[in-house]
Amino acid sequence: MTIRRPTEADGPALIAAHRAGRELHHPWIHPFTDEAGFDAWRERALTGNFLGLIVEAEEGIAGIVNISNIVLGAFRNATLGYWAMPGMTGRGYLSEGVRQVAMLAFTELGLHRLEANIQPGNAPSLGVARRAGFRKEGFSPRMLHIAGEWRDHERWARLAEYPAPR
Repeated sequence: MTIRRPTEADGPALIAAHRAGRELHHPWIHPFTDEAGFDAWRERALTGNFLGLIVEAEEGIAGIVNISNIVLGAFRNATLGYWAMPGMTGRGYLSEGVRQVAMLAFTELGLHRLEANIQPGNAPSLGVARRAGFRKEGFSPRMLHIAGEWRDHERWARLAEYPAPR
């Protein structure tokens, strides 16, 4: 299993997986489902304070992990978002991908802290965070506006000095 930056060639497979995964992802996220959306994500994934990565297994693309809101200086913090592709859940690929991305963030990007904000009912994503060494830090009511409504989130974080999960 590897993590890598997206290429233009990934577009058709990701678009098809996101279309097929609408039920899997609903109501938690709404990933791109067309070429314009893929192009916008890929362009953003390669520039600025955002890094989009693909988690790839032998069977194909297993998931996406995004590092966003990257702030350096005294803060050295970023926000982590992730989701699995249909047919690739329950195999540990996303948990391992998030672990690898965290190590990349701490070593190559020089971050000290990663935060993942997860809706309380999203048990699979909470499990990924836990398995990847994140700790629950709190609860934020009505934190993010998703699909037309304000949603509560649990705040999870991993610091560079937290021991790596086994």
